[in-house]
Parts: sequence; structure tokens; C-alpha cells
Amino acid sequence: MSQISQQEFEQLAREHVPFVGALGIQVEKIEAGQATIRLPYRDDFIRPGGSVAGPVQMALADMVMYAVVLSLIGRVELAVTTNLTCNFLRRPRPADLIGHGQILKLGKRLAVGEVLLYSEGDPEPVAHVTCTYSIPPHPDIAR
Repeated sequence: MSQISQQEFEQLAREHVPFVGALGIQVEKIEAGQATIRLPYRDDFIRPGGSVAGPVQMALADMVMYAVVLSLIGRVELAVTTNLTCNFLRRPRPADLIGHGQILKLGKRLAVGEVLLYSEGDPEPVAHVTCTYSIPPHPDIAR
């Protein structure tokens, strides 16, 4: 069972991560250790050549991984990205982007996961992203 609901996560994105909240993400699924988020297409996401810009893709991947991590640890707003590596595989066409993420390893201080990004209606991924998140110390854990 997820430690954060779809509605809680969308609200967190809108209110506490304003740039990403302004993108209009739509959480399709959050389960323990997994998340799927849709980024509705906008004309201003397109770069020369007709491709969805790389920073837009990376923003979606980062939010997917944030959802994955919070699905396991609950609403810990200060969990932050420490590393994000994006391999752009194919040119995403002008369509909604869908990110599917999963946890690979969850430790006390770090979480590692991966995200695959897809253009809506295309079965082949457009990007593969690995992320590491730093998890702040919990007040109930002795140092």
C-alpha cells in the first residue's frame, strides 16, 4: 500500500514544487514502490525539430521518482534528488508523455530507482532515467 495518495501527491506538486506543479502533471497510479504520471502535451514543450524538450522529459522523470520514493516513505518533502541520469533513446513525438517508475533499492538514507518515459500511444520508450534520492534523517532514528 502506498504511503501517499494520488491526490496528496498532486497537491504537494502544485503547492510545494511550483515549476513542476505548473506543468499540469496527472498522477495515474501510485503503489508501493511504483508510480505512473502523465504530462499533458503543450506546444511550449517543443524544441526545434519537433521534439519534446529534454528538460521537460527530465522534469517528468524526476517527479515520477519523487512519487515512487514518497510511496514508500510517506510525505517527506525534503527527500531530494542527488543524481539523475537520462538516456534519450528516441525523439518523443508531440503527445502526452507518460512516465513509469519503480524503486530499485530503498535504504535508510538513499533511494535508487528508474523511470521509463513514453509518448502516448507508442510502445517504445523515448527515455530511460535512473535517479538517486537522498532521504533526510527521521527524528525517531538515533544518530
